[in-house]
Amino acid sequence: MRSAIGLARSLAIYYGNPLRQRALTRFYAGILKPGDLVFDIGAHVGNRTRALRRAGARVVALEPQAPFSTFLRRTLPRDVVLLEMAAGPQETVAQMAVSRLHPTVSSVKAGFADAALAAPGFEHVRWDAVQQVQVTTLDALIATHGMPAFIKIDVEGFELEVLQGLGEPVPQVAVEYLPGLPRMARDVIERLSALGHYRYNVVRGEEGRFLWPEWRDAAQADAWLAARSPDEKHGDLYARLDTPEA
Repeated sequence: MRSAIGLARSLAIYYGNPLRQRALTRFYAGILKPGDLVFDIGAHVGNRTRALRRAGARVVALEPQAPFSTFLRRTLPRDVVLLEMAAGPQETVAQMAVSRLHPTVSSVKAGFADAALAAPGFEHVRWDAVQQVQVTTLDALIATHGMPAFIKIDVEGFELEVLQGLGEPVPQVAVEYLPGLPRMARDVIERLSALGHYRYNVVRGEEGRFLWPEWRDAAQADAWLAARSPDEKHGDLYARLDTPEA
């Protein structure tokens, strides 16, 4: 029953505003070309997967957590590749700490639940179950499906570990940032900087537009993250590989 309530809550949050979904589709259409390959790591209830597909992308979606994976298997379009697994630094089996009433904050990251309890917005969350999940790597996904134009990663604090399974730069990456846990996104910047020269921008919440008119370098993005108040709205940090054409 608690899992069913949690799924219903997530569906209401992510599908309750059709205008937001259309704005998200327009946003993705502005940063992708038709036919681009995209990895959606942490697909949850599939709102981003569906928006990416409507924008013309070919999508490989990863979601290990039941009941999300079951919902996606039954409802996603057949041309979306759904893998009921997580991504991480190596191929293995891991334990996911699950919040059945707030399943969007379930995480494979060790210690995430303890750290999040001290951050604003998590006061009422309880991680009350454990699920064993299969873990693959971004490199393994690339070997099977090809080089993606874009990787979206929303895995509740496990973003760095996901990127540790990537051995070469990809054109675009987006990771969730949590103002109450700024070190996580800043670690991502360090990891991406080790892979290539990236520039950064931000989307706050589900706004579907970039915050900055210009893309900023790693130091500027890091400084912006460090200056955030813990009670600010979360969002996504976008990284674009800096090429002569960018």
